[in-house]
Amino acid sequence: MSDAFNSIEQGLKEALAHARGKGPATIHEIDIPEPDVQLIRASTGLSQAEFARSIGVKKGTLLNWEYRRRRPDGPARVLLAMIAKDPEIVQRTLND
Repeated sequence: MSDAFNSIEQGLKEALAHARGKGPATIHEIDIPEPDVQLIRASTGLSQAEFARSIGVKKGTLLNWEYRRRRPDGPARVLLAMIAKDPEIVQRTLND
C-alpha cells in the first residue's frame, strides 16, 4: 500500500478509537500564513475569472480576498498556500 493510504488508514483507526472512548486522537495542526491572494493569482498568469474558476470559487469571492474585505480560510487557505509554492499545481494536477 502507498504511504498516503497507510496514513489515511491510521487516521481512521485513531478516529474510531477516539469515538469509542479509547484514547485521544492525534491532532495535526499546521500554521498557514495569511495569503496575499492577488500576488498568488498574479504568479499563475491567470485573470481573476480564470483563477477563480480554476480553484472552484466565484469571482466575487476572489475579489473579496484580493481586496482584503474577506479572508480565505480552511481548505481554500491550504490550496492558496500550495499555489504560492507551485503556481502551476492546479493546472498540472487537473489536466493529467
